[in-house]
Amino acid sequence: MRLSDGKRFWAAMGALAAVFAVLAAPAMAQGMVGAPTSWGMGLQESGGPIKDAIAGFNALVFGIIVAITIFVFVLLVWCVWRYRAEVNPTPSTTSHNTMLEVAWTVVPVLILIVIAIPSFRLVYYQDRTPNADLTISVQGRQWYWNYTYPDHGNFTFDSYPLAEDQLPPNQRHLFRLAVDNELVIPVGANVRVLTTGRDVIHSFFVPSLGVQKYTIPGRTLETWMRADREGVYYGQCNQICGTNHWFMPIAVRAVSREEFDRWVAEARQRFARADEEPAIAAPAAPADTVQIADARR
Repeated sequence: MRLSDGKRFWAAMGALAAVFAVLAAPAMAQGMVGAPTSWGMGLQESGGPIKDAIAGFNALVFGIIVAITIFVFVLLVWCVWRYRAEVNPTPSTTSHNTMLEVAWTVVPVLILIVIAIPSFRLVYYQDRTPNADLTISVQGRQWYWNYTYPDHGNFTFDSYPLAEDQLPPNQRHLFRLAVDNELVIPVGANVRVLTTGRDVIHSFFVPSLGVQKYTIPGRTLETWMRADREGVYYGQCNQICGTNHWFMPIAVRAVSREEFDRWVAEARQRFARADEEPAIAAPAAPADTVQIADARR
């Protein structure tokens, strides 16, 4: 029995919906706070006030761009229609219009001012916090991260990526994002972040928290972050830094104040080496090696 055109159409739509559901399943499985999603569009879900400000500024600029695009498109269509050869066989010889030239000079300047003012406010807002609840030192190294808590006994630890076979089956989608030792912060705390580099320039980037700062050897830079709800916020080095740049993830776990205090008490014992000089990292494994986490043992 043959299907009618209408039935074939709806059968095709059903098959397309099924394919979309299969493709979207990993995205729904990954739909946790602070994690990128497959087939995602737009910015990652915000986890704190800095990302809220970034999202607001992004919406403002996007709205302006859309308005300009629509205006230019409508103007172009109108010009094509109004001045087509059929109704305007004799082209205009006008070569100067003072009001028009003033308008297309002043209007873009006003648009740039509208963009510049919130842009500068956002840059200064991201720069530092005057009321930090704790300070964390972040050092980028080839190719892993080193974290120090100077306000809590100055303990320090390294954070290495986990190989795919080290992850549970239901977390394999976090490969190249999950780490062995996460950076732990309390929910609602303003965290001062001091960044520096040990060898080359890296970049500490956690998009869902709106934090991005270079780690430059010989310099200390400051920024801050705050997580408004519990969860794990993932990021990566976004400065090309060498062979294993692609395998340098970041995981920030936000927990309650009580859980953070318990973690600090345990971490001070586990990572108690404040007076030790960190060992020089061994040469990195080739880029196709995913067992980099074992280099520290």
